[in-house]
Amino acid sequence: MDHDLVLTGGRVIDPLHGIDAVADVAFAGGRVAAVGQGLAAGAASVRDVAGLIVAPGLIDLHTHVYAGGTSLGIDPDAYAAKSAVATCVDTGSAGPGNFAGFRDHVIARARPRILAYLHVSFAGIYAFSPTIMVGESHDMRLMAAREAVAVARANPETVIGIKVRVGRHASGPAGIQPLDVALDVADRAGLPVMAHIDEPPPSYEEVVARLRPGDVLTHCYRPFPNAPVHGDGRVREAVLAARARGVLFDVGHGMGSFGWDTARKMAAAGFWPDVISSDVHAMCIGGPAHDLLRTMTKFLALGLDLPAVIELASAAPARALRRPELGHLGAGAVGDASVLALDPRPIALEDVEGRIVMHDRLLVPRGLVLAGRWMDTAETAA
Repeated sequence: MDHDLVLTGGRVIDPLHGIDAVADVAFAGGRVAAVGQGLAAGAASVRDVAGLIVAPGLIDLHTHVYAGGTSLGIDPDAYAAKSAVATCVDTGSAGPGNFAGFRDHVIARARPRILAYLHVSFAGIYAFSPTIMVGESHDMRLMAAREAVAVARANPETVIGIKVRVGRHASGPAGIQPLDVALDVADRAGLPVMAHIDEPPPSYEEVVARLRPGDVLTHCYRPFPNAPVHGDGRVREAVLAARARGVLFDVGHGMGSFGWDTARKMAAAGFWPDVISSDVHAMCIGGPAHDLLRTMTKFLALGLDLPAVIELASAAPARALRRPELGHLGAGAVGDASVLALDPRPIALEDVEGRIVMHDRLLVPRGLVLAGRWMDTAETAA
């Protein structure tokens, strides 16, 4: 069988299928055709990726890519090139009042796939910049329950969940009430919630206690105050109880939500995240988050091995999204692959409090396959 594209000679890491071996990956008709040996013969295009890592198309479960429509949005095409990300999941940049613009002007035109958690607040995250910071959940008049259900139902191919932000900065005087509205909306629409948490009130315990199986608590390694661990390193009981009933814990690094102190304590307790994501946006793409690959590298520095880190940015977010065609290289899967290098370069890994951990390797992009077609990445072009 002839193939449209074959990546040959790379280290293929597909955690869902237990593959970690030097092999070829073949694509045909926009999907994965096969993983194995000697697949290059007769292929329309062959890429030699010997010495590189071929992973399933990476999924960044927490991004903000409503470029031009919100102050925190970044360009999804540029981000895909920077981080070899095949699927960007936008988490609440748009609400029901402006989702149509996001869908028509960004999602429909982007090279990477974009899925969205629709914000329960009418205009999404509309005032997030270095000079203007107004929490969209402060005013309960903006909680657009009916409109959010209608937009979610009208866009099932793109809207995969409901987003809400609560905390002293995000919801202020409204406290935890926006989360209750979001849960009601999600229940009516048959979707999961992704809940942001920042400084108290409400407390970490109050938020996770409300979440249901399949809901996502993002910013799960955030620093004090409202860290998921006590000062002595014990994971909070409410966090353990939430995981036991099926709540998912997502990193969502961003500009304020990954602290080395919390990360070390969580790792020591054996509480690893369910998903690694960047929460990349205009105010953290230059640091401290940078991108998904930099966030993944931080978990290598914490002691996770490379296949585990890749799983947490591919198969694991695909499960959270309920999209079984994504996040793996099985025959018939969507034809996405991320080609990476683990460069032996010293890298200063900074958290959101300015603390630095040095590491001796950095994951960098070397190429991206989207629906079976090759795309150069930033490091490839360089």
